[in-house]
Amino acid sequence: MTDSPERAWTVPYRCADCGCEEGFRSRRRTIGERFLLPLFLLQPVRCSECFRRDYRLIFTQVRERQPEKPRVMPDHGQAPGRNVA
Repeated sequence: MTDSPERAWTVPYRCADCGCEEGFRSRRRTIGERFLLPLFLLQPVRCSECFRRDYRLIFTQVRERQPEKPRVMPDHGQAPGRNVA
C-alpha cells in the first residue's frame, strides 16, 4: 500500500534511452505543446542524464524546472562608468 494518497496516482520516471530514474520538466516550445498536451494529460520531460526529451503523463514523478539564472556579462576589470571601445 502507498504511504500517501497523492503517491497512488504517480508513476516513476525512467528514461527510454539510458534508463536513468531522474528527469525534470522541460519548457513547452510550441503552441501545440502549450494547449494540446494538457488535453491529453501529457507534459514535456527531459532526462537529467542523457537530456533526451519526450512526453510523459502529468502523473509521472519528475523534478520541476530550475529557474533560469540571469546571464551576466563577465567583468574584465574595467572601471565602472568608463566607456571604452
